[in-house]
Amino acid sequence: MHTPEVLLDDSDAVYDYYLRHRQNRWKALASYAVLARRFRPRISYAEGAKAQVAALVRGKRPIIYAINHLSTSDPYTVAAAAWRSPLRAKIGRVRVLAKDELFVDPEQRRKVDMMGGIPVFRGKDHGIRAVNAAGQRMMDVCAQRLADGDHLAVFPEGTCNLVDHTTVQPVGSGIGHIAFRAAKLDAPPVLVAIGLSYGPRPADAIEPGVDEVVSSSFYFRQPVLELPPRPGDIARLVKDELQAAVDGAVAAY
Repeated sequence: MHTPEVLLDDSDAVYDYYLRHRQNRWKALASYAVLARRFRPRISYAEGAKAQVAALVRGKRPIIYAINHLSTSDPYTVAAAAWRSPLRAKIGRVRVLAKDELFVDPEQRRKVDMMGGIPVFRGKDHGIRAVNAAGQRMMDVCAQRLADGDHLAVFPEGTCNLVDHTTVQPVGSGIGHIAFRAAKLDAPPVLVAIGLSYGPRPADAIEPGVDEVVSSSFYFRQPVLELPPRPGDIARLVKDELQAAVDGAVAAY
C-alpha cells in the first residue's frame, strides 16, 4: 500500500491510507511496555470503573477515550498508562488523533504510525476554511474505524493546556461528530474520560519537560454507555466528564 505524504493538498489520499492502515501490534506492545517502565504512571479509578472498562475492552462495542492535554509528552505517558490499565488488551487496535506536523519527520512518523496515529489538519495551523473538507473526511474515517472494531483516543481540547492544568479548556464539536457518525454506522460508542495530572506546576504557562512527566497521575471515570443524540450535546458531556476525571487525577497525584 502506497504511503502518501501527510499534506493538506493530498488529504484524500492521506485519509484513504489511514482508513486501512494497521499497526504492527507486537511492536506497539513492546514500545508501550518500554514507555511504561520509563514513565511509571500511577493509575486510579472511579468506583467500579476498572471492572467496567475491563469488561468493555473484552466486548465488541467501540470506545472513545477523551483525555486532557497538558504536554507534547502526553502521547507517550498515555501509552504508558494504557500498558498499566485494562487498555493493554486493546493495544494495536486504538487509533489516536494527532496533529499533521507530527507526521512530517520520517522517524517521528514511524513512531506515530506505530501508536495508531490518524492525522488532523487543524484550523489554527492552516485556516478554518482550508481544512473543512479534510476535517469532514477525518471524522468519517474515525467513525468507520470505530465501526470496524477499533477504539479511538482523542485530546478534545485540541492543543496543550498552558492556561490552568486543573481546568479543562473548551472542547470542540469534533468528538461529538465522530461519535454521532459512528452511531449512524450502527456502532454507538462508549465514552471513557481519562484525567491526567503531572502534579503542581510552578507556572501554568510553562509546559512540563520530559523529566517532569514521570509518575504522572491518571484517573478513569466510569464509562458513559449512552451518549446524547446531537454532536453539540455530546461535546458538552465530554467536557463535563473530562473535568471530573481531571479533578480525580489531580486529587490522586
